[in-house]
Parts: sequence; C-alpha cells; structure tokens
Amino acid sequence: MTNNIILPGYKGDIVAGSLLVSESCKIAELLIYEVDEDGWHQAIVIDNLLQKRSPVAAKRLARLIKNRLSLMRPDLWKMIRTGAADLSIQALLAAAIKHSRLTGDFMENVVKENWRTFNQKITLRDWTNFLEICSQIDPKVAKWTDATRSKLKQIVFRILAEAKYLDSTRSGNLLPVSVLPEIKNYLVSNSENYVLSCMEATQ
Repeated sequence: MTNNIILPGYKGDIVAGSLLVSESCKIAELLIYEVDEDGWHQAIVIDNLLQKRSPVAAKRLARLIKNRLSLMRPDLWKMIRTGAADLSIQALLAAAIKHSRLTGDFMENVVKENWRTFNQKITLRDWTNFLEICSQIDPKVAKWTDATRSKLKQIVFRILAEAKYLDSTRSGNLLPVSVLPEIKNYLVSNSENYVLSCMEATQ
C-alpha cells in the first residue's frame, strides 16, 4: 500500500447504505428545490418518500444521503437527478468519496495500488490490512467492533461493485473504469483533485 492516506478521521456512518441510487435521486430533487425543514419532514417522515419501514430508518437514510450530497454543488445534484444511469452513479460515487475518507482512501491506496501492480483482485486481506493502517492514523478505528468492520467492508465493496470497479462483491475482480467527461469536468472545475484521483484508480 502506498502512503497516500491524507486526512485523519474515519467515520463509520456509511453503514447506513451504499450508493443508494433511487433514494439519492429523490433527495437530490429536494436539495435542488431548496426544500425547507418543514418540507423535508413532510417528504421524509409523513410522505415516506424513501419507502422505509419506520420514520427512524427513513430519517437515518435521508441524513446520510443529504450529508453526502450537501458537500457537492447543485451541478452534481442535477446529474444525479436527471442524468443517465452511468452518469448518476459516477456522480454519487464522487459524493460518497468526498463524504467518506474511508471509501476514498481505500480506492486511492488499495484499489489503485492493486491495479498498478497487476493484482487485479480485492480481497478480505486487503481490507484487513487497510484498516490496520487506518487505525494507526485514527486510533478510534481500532475500537470498531468486528461487526462494524464487516459491515463497512460490505458497504465499501458494494459501492465499488455498483460503480463497476468490481465485477461483483464476491469475486472482488477489478474492472477498468473511465471517469465520464461531465464528472471529470465538474471535479476539475471545483478543485476536487482527491476525489478525481480516487475515481481514476483503475485507469
């Protein structure tokens, strides 16, 4: 693994979900229309926009997605809301990387290094070794339970599979992904160099 891990502070809140494409499209629309707090409550809790079993689950999922998308500009929200499937997915991946340094650093260090060295497969050992390094940077990682570590692995691997960097979560085989011009232009224009570098992991 290279030493490109940048920022201490890893969060485990992504256990709430992976890219969540359909749900994120709905949240993007609320953000685009600048829905106020009352409107947000109406949509998420009363109308159950995300179709969850309980208000608590709906609010938790909405919070994760909103926290991701709020780090990006309206240009990206519109790609998520109205773009073709591949554009929407890459836009969501960009937001997920910006929101979760854990996801980004795994792509930047493990995925990119494996691809560069022609080891085009991601394994449980890669994940375990990665978390060991993360724990040296951010001590609270060492306190994560085995259940949390396993769930985070599932989410990160699922994100990579949904974005077509893996052919499946089970096999872990890496695939080449080209960043779409619209996404690259957005990232370059907004100085999102880290996010772009992560997304170019298999180029």
